[in-house]
Amino acid sequence: MVALLCMSVPSQGEDMSTPVAPAPVAAPEPAPLAMPQLPEVAIIAPEPRYVAPTRRDRIGRIWAPVLIDGKGPFRLVLDTGASRSGVTAAVAGALGIPLDRSPRLLLRGVTGSAAVPSIRVGSLTVGDLTLSPVTLPIVTDALGGAEGVLGTEGLNDKRIYIDFLHDTITITHSRRQPAPEQFTTIPLKRSRLGLLEVDARVSGIPVRAIIDTGGQATVGNSAMLAALLRQRRENGNIEKIEGVTTDVQTGEAFNLPPIQIGTLQIVGGRAVYGDMRIFDTWKLTNEPVLMVGMDTIGLLDTLIIDYRLRELQVRTRASRY
Repeated sequence: MVALLCMSVPSQGEDMSTPVAPAPVAAPEPAPLAMPQLPEVAIIAPEPRYVAPTRRDRIGRIWAPVLIDGKGPFRLVLDTGASRSGVTAAVAGALGIPLDRSPRLLLRGVTGSAAVPSIRVGSLTVGDLTLSPVTLPIVTDALGGAEGVLGTEGLNDKRIYIDFLHDTITITHSRRQPAPEQFTTIPLKRSRLGLLEVDARVSGIPVRAIIDTGGQATVGNSAMLAALLRQRRENGNIEKIEGVTTDVQTGEAFNLPPIQIGTLQIVGGRAVYGDMRIFDTWKLTNEPVLMVGMDTIGLLDTLIIDYRLRELQVRTRASRY
């Protein structure tokens, strides 16, 4: 699964350049021109981002078409659980940037951590989002064909619209739009780590649910598993979880009871439970925590993440008809 990126980036000097003023144009007192209103910018890639049907053994991810230094677009996984963006070594090669010009960074993933190379680029752009300049860690190729991870930096005033059935993703400025008809609104909290959290209940158990669009699988901590097993006794299947650092951990997999988030109920999910290293890093080991991945999120029809309003706007497949 795509890992959660929690990195400490060394401070570096900013690239400074002197803009060149355009030559004046001689004209006898031209009449003022009315500036046309710029249209809303929405990026929609020609190739699919949600690349596979959602089922237990093969999970589609949300891909965003990203320009880096004006080149691309490169296909980056939209990862609401990643604090920073990163790219593969192949992208660095396509950009012509050697991997030995920037310091190595500590990359923390779901299953482990590793020191990785990084590259410094002038700009990263997708939709209304532009980061300039930005340091990108080099992630492994264990991304299901994607070329990197699009993290949450720069999204504080953005609105992400994801239509799973029509394979569409747009990233625009939030205009504080209310939820459309047939959508359910869910209050959203951002943790001190920048994670997207909602209050949920599973079999009546209060759960801290983290929305993780970069994760293939829904993952729970051991406290979550213990709470569920106090209600029912059954054996789970042992499954492996692989993070962006290529470290592998195992956990017990069970079918999930319905997840209740406000008035919304998600049915048919599955989760892997275990002592994943990321829970220790986040200090989330004592209370039930569920990282809701694409195997569960993909059961929805449409998901809108409005960072400015701090809310999710969700439509289920049943409510579309």
